[in-house]
Amino acid sequence: MAAYRQRPVAVTAFCVLAILAIQAFFLKFMGQTTICDCGTVKLWYSDPSGPETSQHIGDWYTYSHFLHGLLFYGLIWLVAPRMPVGYRLALAVGLEAAWEMAENTPMVINRYRESALAQGYYGDSVINSLSDTFATIVGFFFARLSPLWLSILLVVATEIFMAVMIRDNLTLNILQLVYPSQAIYNWQLGG
Repeated sequence: MAAYRQRPVAVTAFCVLAILAIQAFFLKFMGQTTICDCGTVKLWYSDPSGPETSQHIGDWYTYSHFLHGLLFYGLIWLVAPRMPVGYRLALAVGLEAAWEMAENTPMVINRYRESALAQGYYGDSVINSLSDTFATIVGFFFARLSPLWLSILLVVATEIFMAVMIRDNLTLNILQLVYPSQAIYNWQLGG
C-alpha cells in the first residue's frame, strides 16, 4: 500500500500490464492464435457470425466489452466506494481478463457454438481479446468521468442498438450462455 501511495499511476500501470500479459500468455497456452488465421489484422470486422469474428481488433462485440467497463466501474464503486481508482481499474481489468480467459476455454467455446450466431466460433485471437480488455478500460474511464445517468443511458441504448443491428447483445449473450432459449435462438437466426 505504501508503494501505491507514493506512485499510484506506476503501480496501477504495472498491475494492468501484468494482468494483460497473463491474459495473453494464457490464451496462447490454450492454443488461441495471436492474430486471425487469415493472416491480416483488420481494425473492424463487421459480420457478427462470420468466420473472422473475434479475430481482429474490433467487431460488434467490442461494444459489449465497453459496457463491461461501465458496469464494472459501477459495481466496484457500489461495493468499495473508498477504494482508490487505480485499485478499481486493476480489479476491473482483472475481472475482464478472467472473463476473456474463461471465454476461451473449450467448455465455453463449445457452449457458444450452440447459439445461433456463434456456430463457427473457435475462440478469440490474442489481439482481439486484448482489444476487448482495452474496450473495458475505455468503458471504465467513461463511467468514471460521466454522470451516472449517461452511463445507464449508454448501456440501454447500446443493448437496443446491438439487438436491432445484429440480433445479439450482452444480455442475450449471457442469457444464451447460462440458460439457452429456443425462441431467442430462432429470432437470432432471423426467423
